[in-house]
Amino acid sequence: MDVILLLGAGLVAGALNSLAGGGSFISFPALLLAGVPPVLANATNTFSALPGYISGAVGYWPYIWANRARLLPYILAALVGGYLGAELLLRVNDAQFSIVVPWLMAVAVLLFAVGGRVNKWINKWSSGTKTSTKVTSTILLIFLVIICLYGGFFNAGLGIILLAFFALSGFSDIHAMNGMKLLLSAIVSATAVIRFALSGSIAWYEGSLVFVGTLVGGYVAARLAKFIPQKLLTNGIIIYGVVLTVIFFWRAYT
Repeated sequence: MDVILLLGAGLVAGALNSLAGGGSFISFPALLLAGVPPVLANATNTFSALPGYISGAVGYWPYIWANRARLLPYILAALVGGYLGAELLLRVNDAQFSIVVPWLMAVAVLLFAVGGRVNKWINKWSSGTKTSTKVTSTILLIFLVIICLYGGFFNAGLGIILLAFFALSGFSDIHAMNGMKLLLSAIVSATAVIRFALSGSIAWYEGSLVFVGTLVGGYVAARLAKFIPQKLLTNGIIIYGVVLTVIFFWRAYT
């Protein structure tokens, strides 16, 4: 039953990530249901999401390379933030993390629900002002490190926050923004996964099942994307995320 659960969750999570995002709302709870302890499940979920980030970044590489002047500081920020986030996760126990999870889920669901509007607003605001004269590159890099720390600690919602960051940083090409988002997500996740692996904090068997499902689900969904109403899918993910968050709050505080 665990094999079916985890493969199925991977398929659905991969499909959701390919179509609209929010796959962690499926894969993370599935790992918990399979009996993986909370901290271990979170680390394992980061591992299972990694292939989608890498393959996506490869697909967007021409757009990423067009912004190569910004790559070095961004990559360094992702490495530092990803490591700090992973280190922070390893310093909390399952009981502590179970109390934090509902709040992280609530933030992730909120970001998923309003992220598109926030990104449009930030993009409109930053395009009408000379952001670089008001916000120094140092402050932006510190902000990016904090974002990547969140990603290393809890992967869900990272993409939405990164898109907002790139809009604030003056990006206007959505393809470049998506490419940079996937590249930094891959670096954050890979850094965290290496740290988790060195500490023995990844459930490799369960994670591999989700990993395989994610690869297959993402590919199939990409081929069928044109047949699936985006609005309906997004609303369904939000409703599911809200219900899941309420359940996590109930379990943590009752």
